[in-house]
Amino acid sequence: MPNPPQLRAAALTVTAVVLFTLMAGCSDGSSKEEDLTAQKLNWKECPAPSESEGGGNAPSPLPGGTEWQCATLKAPLDWAKPKGSTIGLALIRAKTSGDPSKRIGSLIFNFGGPGGSGVTTLPAFGEDYAKLRTRYDLVSFDPRGVGRSAGVKCEDDSQLDEFFQQDATPDDTAEQQKLLQNTKTFNAACENNSGKTLPHVRTTDAARDMDLMRQVLGDPKLYYFGISYGTELGGVYAHLFPKKVGRAVFDAVVDPTQNPEQGSLGQAQGFQLALNNFAEDCTSKTEDCPIGDTPQDVKDRIAKLLKDLDSKPIPGVFPRQLTQTAATNGIAQALYSKDFWEYLTEGLEQAYGGDGKVLMLLSDSMNGRSENGQYSNIVPANISINCADDKPRYTSSFVESKLPEFRAASPLFGDYLAWGMLSCTDWAVAGAADHPNVSAAGAAPILVVGNTGDPATPYEGAKKMVDALGKGVGVELTYKGQGHGAYDSKNKCVQGAVNGYLLEGTVPPAGTVCL
Repeated sequence: MPNPPQLRAAALTVTAVVLFTLMAGCSDGSSKEEDLTAQKLNWKECPAPSESEGGGNAPSPLPGGTEWQCATLKAPLDWAKPKGSTIGLALIRAKTSGDPSKRIGSLIFNFGGPGGSGVTTLPAFGEDYAKLRTRYDLVSFDPRGVGRSAGVKCEDDSQLDEFFQQDATPDDTAEQQKLLQNTKTFNAACENNSGKTLPHVRTTDAARDMDLMRQVLGDPKLYYFGISYGTELGGVYAHLFPKKVGRAVFDAVVDPTQNPEQGSLGQAQGFQLALNNFAEDCTSKTEDCPIGDTPQDVKDRIAKLLKDLDSKPIPGVFPRQLTQTAATNGIAQALYSKDFWEYLTEGLEQAYGGDGKVLMLLSDSMNGRSENGQYSNIVPANISINCADDKPRYTSSFVESKLPEFRAASPLFGDYLAWGMLSCTDWAVAGAADHPNVSAAGAAPILVVGNTGDPATPYEGAKKMVDALGKGVGVELTYKGQGHGAYDSKNKCVQGAVNGYLLEGTVPPAGTVCL
């Protein structure tokens, strides 16, 4: 979701995340004449994640004892000045478990956001990619602006607590002005604390970083697994470097033809679909659904809860209260994965009894807040990257004119997503384009996997990505399932197709459907 950010389903929700104030600064210029493609990575034992990456413990070894290794890649701060000042990009890898003679190369992952830390996410899901590790080193990274890679910093923890408690769906002029002022204050803090970084966190910059990464890792082609926003990043890479695309998979696909307004409207439709599916699932079970008698009753009760919270919040996580905004955010978070539906049911049941703790914990997870009250930098990074990428700057009057359309798409999420379009108002850096260019004539086949029940990247985006990549490049595979993404659903058909392509180069027939 644009504000709060678009996130991959489980990747950033199961781990506590915290704020880190370290800004990876620019070098002193001493490496200006250095050939960055010739640099040698100094792989070492991984430290515990920084607060900006979400905090927690150092990654545990994989089954069989393989240790995770971390390194820092030097990249230009400004790709227009490739011999100028540099920043450090945090990398992580697990070396292949298979026969070295059958190793293909490094498989680079981006798990989405934008703003998600690959350094913390890959170890959390490393076992899911055990099959792929038989022929690849598994590699991920904190993209520029994220975590330890020149991580963007905006407001401090207490300010963020207040920022996320604000009324994100204003009902009158006074509430609109307050939302605009809060947005302006947040954006000014980003400029004050990270002004040198903000112009250089576009997706095109991250794509160039990946090509540098490919070269330094020693691969003639890029082997890539992109999820959610990672599909947009992969598409931009393919556009810039079509002849360097090796085997690539896009899962939970962003529609590259949409501007931010269209993307937000699509998400409203997607989250409403997921809510409908959740309500149907709860009321169709043999035991009584504790939050409603029919699907419509479930949705009506949720709508009433949110309306009541607008004027009278309930206790959440002490000392904070569950506001309408936090509750909406928490509900959306739980809809990212069917695995979280039981927590949504529990959270709603408790909220109807006056206890907002579970819904607030879900909201905290979306926002990158850990139990100790510290935030990761996922929200600042998300907003910074989106605003650097997206050219449109919307006004409150424009949003008001669009409210009927958004409400028609989703009675529950429409207002929330419409007003979220103001995130880039007053942003310090101009946006690059209306939407990304992913045309990639001449690239190797890219497997594009769409999930019919995906709330955050609606299924229709997969076909749009295939068309935009160009004839002979995108190969669409459909998964008829629930949640954000397909591979991590453990569906054998999806995993078989993806593994077959990445490991053996076998492209499934276009239009393959997995049930």
